[in-house]
Amino acid sequence: MNKTALVSLSLGSLIALAQPSPDPFMGDWRGTMTIDGKTQPVCVFLIPHGSGRYEAKLVSTFDRRVPTLFQLRGRVDEAGFQFVDAIPFEAGRVVRTTDDGVVIGASLWSGGGETDRASGTVAGRNKGTFELEKIQRVSPTLGKQPPAGAVVLFNGTSLAAWRARDPNAGDARWKLVEGGAMEVHGGDIITREKFGSFRLHLEFQLPYMPEARGQGRANSGVYLQGRYEVQVLDSYGLEGEDNECGGIYQIAKPLLNMCAPPLQWQTYDITFTAPKLDAAGRKTANARATILLNGVVIHDNIELPRITGGAVDDKEGQPEGLLLQDHGNPVRYRNIWLEKLN
Repeated sequence: MNKTALVSLSLGSLIALAQPSPDPFMGDWRGTMTIDGKTQPVCVFLIPHGSGRYEAKLVSTFDRRVPTLFQLRGRVDEAGFQFVDAIPFEAGRVVRTTDDGVVIGASLWSGGGETDRASGTVAGRNKGTFELEKIQRVSPTLGKQPPAGAVVLFNGTSLAAWRARDPNAGDARWKLVEGGAMEVHGGDIITREKFGSFRLHLEFQLPYMPEARGQGRANSGVYLQGRYEVQVLDSYGLEGEDNECGGIYQIAKPLLNMCAPPLQWQTYDITFTAPKLDAAGRKTANARATILLNGVVIHDNIELPRITGGAVDDKEGQPEGLLLQDHGNPVRYRNIWLEKLN
């Protein structure tokens, strides 16, 4: 399995690599922790929830589906941070009662540092220390250029290859923006040209929407042949379900969640094999897809047994365009091209 590059960043290099961020704390952190006498490596997804509030998900590695070691919620600012266990109320966690209520067994994670380094202590239910540094995982296919013979669908200068989803609605109305990108605006768009099987490269950037939740958090989608949706969503640090980024909607969840935090450019590299039809037009083989998110395989030659919701039609096996969804959020796309396989 390919892995994305792990790049340790100082504050200066972080600013140079990424667009200026309204939130210097969100994103990936990596280091060591010693909890109850046991020292081990730790990776942290720091997920913003707005107004200085965050969720911290601690795992042993970024690049596999592994159990969550600790799930925390708390606050971060220039003065430092404090997090507590994100636990539901359970009678088994009651330590004692007081005149003001009950005392719940939990841990307090606190400390300080800079925007690229942090250290602190753990007190309460668990005890220990930790040291972390900010890193950025960068897709190895970011900026990949089309080979000779590829069909360039968007190079940053023109929407000529696209039209509105409704064939009677005319040209695509998405906005051309800085950085050679286009931004969702005015409805779904679909390529004028129709395709069978193909290899696709596409880059996307999700807006920073810390107060939004679930499907309202930077939602869009990439529809292969206009019929099979690969989700685009701010699912950074989540479990990786079929309705989250990298999922094939209502069909398959990704092998792992390889989502980057919002505002960082991300990549899809997709090999799509179209369904096969017999002479009578009956489907004899389902569509298949291998999908890399940020350079890592998240679906390996998976079978697509049916169309997904929001498809342009149900004419499986017929060539159709690549569709990008407008779900009301200002998602951006750039560097879109494909190679025809038949």
